[in-house]
Amino acid sequence: MARPPAPSSSTFSVIGADVTIKGDVSASTELHVDGRIEGDIACDSLVQGETSVIEGAISAETARLAGRISGSITARHLVVLKSARVEGDVNYDALTIEQGAQVEGRFAHRAPNQRGADKPAAPVPASDDGEPKLTLAT
Repeated sequence: MARPPAPSSSTFSVIGADVTIKGDVSASTELHVDGRIEGDIACDSLVQGETSVIEGAISAETARLAGRISGSITARHLVVLKSARVEGDVNYDALTIEQGAQVEGRFAHRAPNQRGADKPAAPVPASDDGEPKLTLAT
């Protein structure tokens, strides 16, 4: 009798450049997206390749975006690389944007009550005047 495959112990999942997914994607680990996703993404950590296209909302603890995104983004730590093209509103705790990145939408620092009751609030980097930190990378 054949045995079912052993549970995967991988620390990340990859959606290759030749893959298109129509539907929502959920991952409990790091997700690398080089293909196309037409649906919402919920994961712990998202890394998007330069040729990747995401059409849907993104919700992640950390996100490093390099491709095209059409949808809202909610992340505790967000990095928008210079090759990224974002159309949608961005909610963040800490934000880094490389010079040359294009974002069409509104930026909003997440209030403590937007983080969810089940997760403790991590300290938000702040400037000397107590305002949320925005980092512009060169």
